Amino acid sequence: MDRYLVFGHPVRHSKSPFIHTLFARQTQQELEYGLAEPAIDEFAHALRTFFDQGGKGCNVTVPFKEQAFALVDRLSPRAKRAGAVNTIKLTDDGVLLGDNTDGAGLVADLKSHGVTLADSRILLLGAGGAARGALAPLLAELPSELLIANRTHTKAQQLAAEFHDLGPVTAQTYEQLAGPFDLVINSTSASLQGELPPLAPALIHTDIAIYDMMYGASDTAFISWAKQHGARQTMDGLGMLVEQAAEAFTVWRGIRPGTKQVLRELKRNLGVI
Repeated sequence: MDRYLVFGHPVRHSKSPFIHTLFARQTQQELEYGLAEPAIDEFAHALRTFFDQGGKGCNVTVPFKEQAFALVDRLSPRAKRAGAVNTIKLTDDGVLLGDNTDGAGLVADLKSHGVTLADSRILLLGAGGAARGALAPLLAELPSELLIANRTHTKAQQLAAEFHDLGPVTAQTYEQLAGPFDLVINSTSASLQGELPPLAPALIHTDIAIYDMMYGASDTAFISWAKQHGARQTMDGLGMLVEQAAEAFTVWRGIRPGTKQVLRELKRNLGVI
C-alpha cells in the first residue's frame, strides 16, 4: 500500500491524517497516511529514510518547510516563489519534487466563500512564510491592489519588492493604512497567542471580508475583534487547510477530491458544528 506522511514538530495535533484518509476513501485510492515528528536537526535524515523505505509522498509543516525547500531535487514554480515546500512527491523517475499548495488552498477557500478577488483591494497582514506562500496565487487573481503590513516594516518592503513583477503589491506601515479594503487576510500567528495585529478598528466595515489563516474550535482573536467592529463576513483557516490538502492529494494521485463533505466532517471532529 502506498505510504504518505506529514512531517512536523510538533505534529501530533495535525488533522492531515484525518483529511487524507477521507480523501482516499472518497476517491477509492489505496494509501495510508501517518505522522512523523523528527527532532529539528534530524529532519533531513528522516525524510531520506522515508523515501528510501518506499514512501510515495509527504506533507511538510512547521518548522521544516524551508529545510524541505533545500532538500528536494526539483521545485515547482509556486514552490520557488514561496521559498518553502509543504508537499513532496516521489516521481516515477525517482525525483523528489517539491511543491507548495498553501496559496492555492487559500485562494480556493476564499472563492468557496464567494469572495471576489479580481479588482479587489486586499490587505495582507504579516510578512512571514505564510504571507510569502499566499502572494503569487493572490496576485494571479488580478486584484486592483495588494498591500502588505507587518510589525517590522522592512520585511514587508522586501516581500513587496520580491513579488512586484507579478502585480500591484506594495508595503505600508500599520499607521499608513487607509481604507476601504475589500479583504483583509491575517497571515500572522498572533491568534495562536490570543493577540491581535495593530490594525485600526476604523478599517473594518460591514462589507469587508475578514480571513484569519489560523483556526480553532471557536473564533480566533482576530475574527472576534473584527466582528465586534462590524465585519459580517469572517472566515478562519480551516477551509484553507482542507483545500491545500486537496491540492497536495491531486499532486500525488492525479485525482482531485471534493472538499465540502470533508470540511464538514473535520468541523464535526473538532467540535465546531
